Amino acid sequence: MSEKMEAAVAALNEKIADADFDGSAKFVIEGEGAIVVDADGARLSDDEADVTLTADAETFEAMMTGEMNPTAAFMSGKLSVDGDMGKAMQLGAALA
Repeated sequence: MSEKMEAAVAALNEKIADADFDGSAKFVIEGEGAIVVDADGARLSDDEADVTLTADAETFEAMMTGEMNPTAAFMSGKLSVDGDMGKAMQLGAALA
């Protein structure tokens, strides 16, 4: 596991610790790997999920640091969403 992916899992677990997210989401970070977020927290995994969000490493990092809003990333084409858009919006709110 790369240091970038370990840092991404830690950042996601910190952001969703107190969040109300009741689904599952998979972040595919191009060139790095995949992270699944569900009721158990974030972990490295390529399991199926309600929604899959795909972005490059730079965009993902900007969303985790708060430099980029997930909605803005989606609207600008830097984040693609496949699956349950409602779960993506719920996760976006949890990450804000």
